[in-house]
Amino acid sequence: MNEPVFRSFALTALFTALVTLATMAFKVPVPATQGFINLGDTFIFAAALLWGGRSAFWAGSLGSSLADILSGYPHWAPFTFFIKGLEGYVAGYVGHRPFSAAGRLGPAVLGLVLGGLLMATGYFAAEVLLYGLPAALVELPGNTFQAGGSLIISLPLAAALRRVGLDRRGFEGRQ
Repeated sequence: MNEPVFRSFALTALFTALVTLATMAFKVPVPATQGFINLGDTFIFAAALLWGGRSAFWAGSLGSSLADILSGYPHWAPFTFFIKGLEGYVAGYVGHRPFSAAGRLGPAVLGLVLGGLLMATGYFAAEVLLYGLPAALVELPGNTFQAGGSLIISLPLAAALRRVGLDRRGFEGRQ
């Protein structure tokens, strides 16, 4: 197997596990929608900046859906798969190259903001579908807070991991 491909797969799997653990370890329930606020987006965002959109898509999709299933929220897993996957993909598509190549924070922040807005909007639409507009409005501030908090935490985390070579460029450059 091609060594960089294996490394990329291994790091995507690691971030998938980290997303699952961060989602399950810190949960603030929101009774109106049977959902919860969590820290899983922190690792989706870190994967997006360090490894790009495809890796972040899988880490977000699989990690967050698995956390839903294991935490007793299986009805959310199909929605989560697409919402969190697209969140990671968009964040990585916009922010990965400028961040990974030069540590540029402007495009990185823009990617994370767009990913977070996509997540909040996606869950809002799913909540309207499942529980109605009033319940969806109750959870919207929590999802927005979750995205903003994860953005703030993920930037220094990703920068530190980039410095030690745990981004795509650092990993693929070593043989």
